[in-house]
Formats: sequence, structure tokens, C-alpha cells
Amino acid sequence: MAAYLLDFEKPIGELENKIEELKTFNLSGIANVDEEIKNLETKRDKVINEIFKNLNSWQIAQLSRHPSRPYTLDYIDIITDNFIEMHGDRAFMDDRSVVGGFGFIKKDNAALKPQRVLIVGHQKGRTTKDKMQRNFGMSNPEGYRKAQRLFKLAEKYLIPIITLIDTPGAYPGLGAEERGQSEAIARSIYTLLNIKVPVISVIIGEGGSGGAIAFGAADKVFMLEYSIYSVISPEGCASILYKDVARTEEAANALKLTAKDLLNLKIIDGIIPEPLGGSHRNKFDAAANLKNTIIEAINDLKNKKPDIIRDERIKKWINIGRTS
Repeated sequence: MAAYLLDFEKPIGELENKIEELKTFNLSGIANVDEEIKNLETKRDKVINEIFKNLNSWQIAQLSRHPSRPYTLDYIDIITDNFIEMHGDRAFMDDRSVVGGFGFIKKDNAALKPQRVLIVGHQKGRTTKDKMQRNFGMSNPEGYRKAQRLFKLAEKYLIPIITLIDTPGAYPGLGAEERGQSEAIARSIYTLLNIKVPVISVIIGEGGSGGAIAFGAADKVFMLEYSIYSVISPEGCASILYKDVARTEEAANALKLTAKDLLNLKIIDGIIPEPLGGSHRNKFDAAANLKNTIIEAINDLKNKKPDIIRDERIKKWINIGRTS
């Protein structure tokens, strides 16, 4: 059971608490309640299905930020072997809101050759200290410049690039602006567009503003089922457009920020299904779905000539948003 429950998850939590209590009775030998446990688990799954098939955009936005949701390092730990993290932008500092490094994607069939990849992604923190060190997943210019350095290194050795996006947006602090935040984001987009190796991007949580686009200029862009992707947060939109933060839910619906919305608008290439009740309930199944999508996307792209990969990517992004 997730340690933290959103308001709409509370009926699920109540059933899970009852299940845990009954399992305690079973373990202590007080009574045999296997049948009752099974009935409650069936009821819980039915409740989850009912709740999750009727989620609105704001509830999905809340899920995308769930504190128990897997982050970039969680996925790296599950789907890769021999991952080596790289640090620093070779100019100013190591921005820990961005993690990146090289490793091998695990293959289910031992006879298959492991796929070497570069993975770069945003990393939020779990504890208060970690959140501060990771800057809540909001990158400074140094984070984007570290990523650019790694993108170019991957291209040099013909290694496919995977980006995992999970950020409220780029850090808006004075120091970040003084050190060229907008230029760093623009340069990151430019670098990805011109890279001559396959680039696959996945929004695993929040895909906020330019901070997300900086890692999202890819050949294939996917979203996890309960992630969001938007030019601004629902709260920011409500504050600016409606002058009323209380209208956040209305803003979320207007923004068309869910995976289904963006697939319909042809902004993304596919939706990666999440386990029953969301990725925070089963990170291993979520990681398996993510891994399979990444491997399939790489296989679709790896036999294309480098110039073709780049040219098709640029054309794809030029055409986004065109209506005629």
C-alpha cells in the first residue's frame, strides 16, 4: 500500500488497511481468514478500477506528483545493469536535479545482447534533505549543460539516448537567469534535435514547461498513463488566466495535459500503461512496461542512417501544432 493517499484514493486505503489487519491475524495464527482476504482484495481491485476509469485531469495531475511515484533513479536501478552516473557540466557545478549516465538495459532473454544506452533524467528527492539537494527536480543551467555534454558523448560512440522527464519546470531563480537559463534550455533543444543517434523521451511524472521540452526533443515521445505534459502548471494557469488559484481544477481540464489529450493532439507517440492504481503501487511492473517500450522504440530506429534520423526528427518537431 502507498504510504501517502490522495483524497480520491482514501476508499482504496481503507480496504488495504483491512487487508493488512487480516494478514496479521493469519501470520499470528489467531484465525484462518484467507477467504476473507481474497474477497477484500477482489473488492479493492474493483474499487480501484471504478475510481481510475473516471479520473479527471486534475486528479491525474495529482497522481503525476505522487510522492511515492517512481523517479528516474528508481527506473534506472530496475531496468539497467552496470549503470555509471556522470557528473558536472565542466564549467560551473554538478546540478543534482539532473542525473545522467551510461548503462545496459536488461534483456529478458539472456541470449540477447544487452542494449547500451545513455539515460538522462530529472530527479526529485524523497526526504527533505534530498529534495533540497535535488532542488525539487527543477534544473539550473548547469543541469541542461551537463545533459548536453552527455548527449554529445553518446553521439560520439553511437549510443541511443533515453530521457526521463519529471520536472515542474526549470528553476526560475535569479542566479539561474544570470547564468543563462533560457540559453541553456534552447541549446539543449538544439542539441537533441541535431543529434544523429536515436532519442527516446518518456514523461514519467510531471512534464512542465521549457524544463521538460529541454529533454523532450526526441524521435519518439511517450507518456506514462498518469503523467502530465504542459506549458504551465494548473496552479500557475489558474493564477494567471483566472486570477484565482481556487480554479486550479478548471485550469487543469482546459490545459489538455493528460496522456490521452496529448496523444489525440499528436504531440506524443504513445501511452505506456501503468499498473492497477498507478505506478506508485507497483514500480516493478511500471518499470517493465517502460523498458519494453524503450527497447521497441530503439529497435524501430536503430537501422536508420544517422542523417535520416536527424532529418526526420527535425521535421517531426516543425510539424507539431500545424493544422493544415
